[in-house]
Amino acid sequence: MDSAFRKTAAQQQALKLLGGGSRYVLLFGGSRSGKTFILVYALLVRALRAPGSRHAILRLHANSVRQSVLMDTLPKVVRLAFPRLRLAESSRDQFVRLPNRSEIWFGGLDAGERADKILGKEFSTIYFNECSEIGYEAVNTALTRLAQKTALRNKAYFDCNPSGKSHWSYKLFVEKLDPESNRPVTFPRQYASMLLNPAANAENLPAGYLEETLAGLSDRQRARFLEGVWLDDLAGALWSQRTIDRSRVAEAPELDRIIVGVDPAVTGNASSDTTGIVTVGCSRDNHFYVLSDASCRGRPLEWAAAVNAEYDRFRADRVVGEVNNGGELVETVLRQLNLNLSYRAVRATRGKIARAEPVAALYEQGRVHHVGRFPELEEEMTGFTPGSPNSPDRLDALVWAVTVLSERPAGPRLITA
Repeated sequence: MDSAFRKTAAQQQALKLLGGGSRYVLLFGGSRSGKTFILVYALLVRALRAPGSRHAILRLHANSVRQSVLMDTLPKVVRLAFPRLRLAESSRDQFVRLPNRSEIWFGGLDAGERADKILGKEFSTIYFNECSEIGYEAVNTALTRLAQKTALRNKAYFDCNPSGKSHWSYKLFVEKLDPESNRPVTFPRQYASMLLNPAANAENLPAGYLEETLAGLSDRQRARFLEGVWLDDLAGALWSQRTIDRSRVAEAPELDRIIVGVDPAVTGNASSDTTGIVTVGCSRDNHFYVLSDASCRGRPLEWAAAVNAEYDRFRADRVVGEVNNGGELVETVLRQLNLNLSYRAVRATRGKIARAEPVAALYEQGRVHHVGRFPELEEEMTGFTPGSPNSPDRLDALVWAVTVLSERPAGPRLITA
């Protein structure tokens, strides 16, 4: 280990907790707080202490854990804390081998990625990265593989940006309740957790990240990603963060149709509403994939340029724009930039809640997937209730796109003699 590597005070406290007597440890808190870094560090220390031991780093999707941990965090930890350590990577089987024959495996836990190569092996450590995205059933299945016999005491590590208090991770680690039965866990001391926030990791962050990037988020997103607060689900809200998180994906499959939904702001001054611009695709099995949120404030020609950029970027089939306020302005402005754009005007005849309820039902069924994270859109979704004073522009654009995509045209009639 490199003596030049200096841990923050919060990292030192986290390492004491990870090395303590609890079998299950959760590090939760804001974005870029160093949770993943110190957990990978602790896992490497365990692997070095027990030659031939096997360890797993799991996320909802294998591709996500490869990109974020295998290709990013792990090399950083090795470079800073273990500069003399040489890892041999098996790209085919997705693991790295240490000189002492210990191995670190990387895998996904969604229904299509529970590969036998991962769940067919036994491990000394299992680390669930971004566990707010993983279902409790998948976690329990993976924990059956926490069974390798070595000199180490087998442990499971977890991390997340805290979502809603209804999520299983809050129930298990904070309330010490079994998420399925809501009864107290049998051995509460085996479940430990710690808050790590980006302010405690400021020395490792780029200038302006705390003051500009995170502090500029909406109230609920700032609470989650800056302050690491577990959020209450708002009474009457059609969406919860748990509902969104459980169907989140890293990539979309092949899509049959793609639509850019637009909820336009007619004016373009500093106090005007945001123009909602959300792109959604539909797959052959009638699942919906939210691809981007390009919503913006600006004059009509500015938001029209953003709409056209998304239309070209995703090779969309159509732009759908709400015309209750803008009338013919929406199509007129769009066609100034792209005469060949396929456009359909839609007009709201019901209230926002009534229009949104069928789309919320699709989320409950697990048929709408966010491809990545859209903090501002998700803030509108989880924060919008019948009494909300603000206009949910991003949400409106999402609802229109999903609504039009879900209009399945009738097939050709079969005429018989």
